[in-house]
Amino acid sequence: MALKTPQQYLDELRQMDIELYMFGEKVENRVDHPVIRPSINSVAMTYKLALDPEYEDIMTATSNLTGKKINRFTHLHQSTDDLIKKVKMQRLLGQKTGSCFQRCVGLDAFNALYSTTFEIDQAHGTEYHQRFRKYMEYVQENDLVVDGCMTDARGDRSKAPGQQPDPDAYLRVVERRADGIVVRGCKLHQTGMINSHEILVMPNNSLKENEKDWAVSFAIPLDTPGMIYVYGRQSCDTRRLEGGSVDVGNVHFGGQEVMTIFNDVFVPWERVFMDGETDFTTMLVERFAGYHRQSYGGCKVGVGDALIGAAKAIADYQGTSKASHIKDKLVEMCHLNETLYGCGIACSAEGRKTASGNYLIDLLLANICKQNVTRFPYEIARLAQDIAGGLFVTMPSEKDYEHPVIGSLVKKYTASRADVPVEHRQRMLRLIENLTLGTAAVGYLTESMHGAGSPQAQRIMITRLINLEHRKELAETLCGIRENPDIDW
Repeated sequence: MALKTPQQYLDELRQMDIELYMFGEKVENRVDHPVIRPSINSVAMTYKLALDPEYEDIMTATSNLTGKKINRFTHLHQSTDDLIKKVKMQRLLGQKTGSCFQRCVGLDAFNALYSTTFEIDQAHGTEYHQRFRKYMEYVQENDLVVDGCMTDARGDRSKAPGQQPDPDAYLRVVERRADGIVVRGCKLHQTGMINSHEILVMPNNSLKENEKDWAVSFAIPLDTPGMIYVYGRQSCDTRRLEGGSVDVGNVHFGGQEVMTIFNDVFVPWERVFMDGETDFTTMLVERFAGYHRQSYGGCKVGVGDALIGAAKAIADYQGTSKASHIKDKLVEMCHLNETLYGCGIACSAEGRKTASGNYLIDLLLANICKQNVTRFPYEIARLAQDIAGGLFVTMPSEKDYEHPVIGSLVKKYTASRADVPVEHRQRMLRLIENLTLGTAAVGYLTESMHGAGSPQAQRIMITRLINLEHRKELAETLCGIRENPDIDW
């Protein structure tokens, strides 16, 4: 198969019977549920664009495992060009969906595990890498959506996994059998989980020798017995249940976050890629985090493009686009957005080959990229709200606009330029609301802050990776404290 159509993807989701709860009720048909379907549409776009000749170069790649043409979301990066194309692909999809398209976490997990399993095998004589290669061939051939899982419930944040009052606060192995392992725990903040075919689990953080049960990585199908999913609540999410298309802001697309519970789940050995190798948990966490921090230099930029476009449109509709301060704010939004993109491209271009053969981004620059992402989208959103004005939070509902008594009055007093239909202004304001306050703000703002680790996590990595002593030596050499060996003339 290698490249799947959107319809094939939808058909496969329908065939999977999962235990899903939302708003206190069990969901039987997630594919057609009005709250869930927009996020499924976002994933479907990753399939559609991969089949479009216009986007073939960035949406597809040649597998290093099989030599076949595959979706780039299942690719193992073989060059810095691959890393750059990944960022370009993510920006394109952010532009097309105005939301999270949910396949980045899996892609980043693939590449982190590919190199890490290789090095585990070199150190310990295990066979994880061959297992993972076989798994990746399966993923690529069937063009699967795989959700990477890292963040645990974590319980008492002041205590390590092995010190928790409840040992299940971090996902762990509770039984080892001849045919596999049994795991228990919970992974939180799982973007696009119920839109996936498979789950790829990784440990949450660095672990000590006595914490082997928590040092586990594996892959299972979404409908594995014992898996329970609880859909996350988001701002303005029930608007999808009201009918109509104006008040939702983004008509077709959206994202999702899911609590994922592993209730004594069996995993066969051939799907286990780490079991007790605590000495490699730091490598795996840092590499995954690095890849995912790179990702934010693409996906958030694409959504930023959509928000900047909405700000420009509403300024035009309201007759303010010629004001110098509006022009300046739009320039600032573009400046911030392109800076994020530049960081994403830079950490990709400065990538290096790992021992396994796939390419890793420059970890320092990836962390710089994500540190900027924790700030810049918030400023872009603030400027968009500034340009939009206050109407998007006081604007009546779509049903008020259609009401036989008050509809004409509502339209009269929310009109702007005579040549701009009231509905156009209405829709654009709702899109800005969706991106900065509503369901899409989860992906564009909250995720920008906490996704791929908190701001402090990046600052810790930056501290570890940046060479301040080298910079000190440069200064001492320039001012004459140190002898300059380069002056030989």
